[in-house]
Amino acid sequence: MKNLKKIKELKGFILDMDGTTYLSNKPFPGVIKFLEMLKKQNKKFVFLTNNNSMDTSQYISKLRKMGIKVKKENIYTSGQATALYLTNKTKSPRVFVLGTPSFEKELEKAGCILTDREVDYVVVGFDKTLTYEKLKKACLLIRKGAKFIASHPDINCPTIEGYIPDCGSICAAITTSTGKKPFIIGKPKKEIILGAVKQMGTKLSESCIIGDRLYTDIKAGKNAGITTILVLSGETKKKDIEKTKIKPDFVFKSIRKLYEKLL
Repeated sequence: MKNLKKIKELKGFILDMDGTTYLSNKPFPGVIKFLEMLKKQNKKFVFLTNNNSMDTSQYISKLRKMGIKVKKENIYTSGQATALYLTNKTKSPRVFVLGTPSFEKELEKAGCILTDREVDYVVVGFDKTLTYEKLKKACLLIRKGAKFIASHPDINCPTIEGYIPDCGSICAAITTSTGKKPFIIGKPKKEIILGAVKQMGTKLSESCIIGDRLYTDIKAGKNAGITTILVLSGETKKKDIEKTKIKPDFVFKSIRKLYEKLL
């Protein structure tokens, strides 16, 4: 493992949520102490998640219930990044959404027009309200020429019950039907990392990402050129690292183990 001095000198920490910081509604051991340490050292941090089933205010509430004190500037989601992308590309874009009511509100708040007529974009998120009717409409609209957008590529979302289908799995069904692949907004795209770093107010060279997935968290960090820290508390297992070309700069069993090493 590389010298821990590099981590100690960092000023900005991007933390993944599901599988890294918590599982469902329970924070992993050591997370709160780690964040308290960052605050005492005047370090910046932001929670970055591909899970857009909730909006910023809901994530703040969720984290606070776990004992994790955060403000609006500590949250950055793929929902925010997707809304920014769509409204930067098209003025008042007409969007058909496969997503939760919270995701729909976030897009609408940013200036998107939610509709199933004359659609510019079919946007897929982590849709816990998914129905066959939604899938059918999405496929028909894409065949008619609507652009296919995915807020993130995650295949599964970890929960206490086990892994459940995420945005990537929903997109796979649409791709199988239409033959069209989505343009992805969230991790592993570097743009979402750049947005999170900008929100922290740090430089890329002094920022890092801590996550549990090689193909989203670590790859996103690599794409953006920041330090990458993999924790084995979620989807990725130690044996997976040997099989991939995506090599993290640091590997820890959990955030608690990272915290203990930095003491």
